[in-house]
Amino acid sequence: MNAMSIEVPAVAPRGRSLTRADLETMPDDGRRYELLDGVLVVSPAPRVNHQVASARLFRLLHDVAAGSGLVALYAPVDVTLADDSVLQPDLVVARREDFGERDLPVPPVLAVEVLSPSTRGIDLLLKKDRLERAGCPHYWVVDTDEPSVTAWALRDGTYQQAARSVGDELFEVAEPFSLSLVPSALLA
Repeated sequence: MNAMSIEVPAVAPRGRSLTRADLETMPDDGRRYELLDGVLVVSPAPRVNHQVASARLFRLLHDVAAGSGLVALYAPVDVTLADDSVLQPDLVVARREDFGERDLPVPPVLAVEVLSPSTRGIDLLLKKDRLERAGCPHYWVVDTDEPSVTAWALRDGTYQQAARSVGDELFEVAEPFSLSLVPSALLA
């Protein structure tokens, strides 16, 4: 292979789902590569509002998580739920001891997605469902268009909405730690 060519692996091997091993062969090209039940999901780089909201929420989560004995990290961090399901939530909060050298091989305590036009359906349907099935206790979604924050908590194996705030309304949760914020402030 010369310096100007890029070797791209076969994306859909015949007769089988993709696995973590296939994911590791994807090019380092600035896109986000994830697996959802053996199906490759490729996302472009996020928009500026996405990054602003993600960065501001990360600072809040970092501080409150540290006080609770948890670690907050931002993407890309592989969350390996199964050999055929490797997600990269925008933000994850987990126990430090749960992280491996390369990934988080168990569901996080909290996964957060900031919606983008290209990932809205995936984040609200597919990722939410996959994290729910894996037993991730808390899943939050930030919508920069409204702006809003919605939190779901796992109750009896099913996500139940725990909190939702829009615009200048106060968003408050007590689990997995106590946190208050105003969705519009994530973009200010």
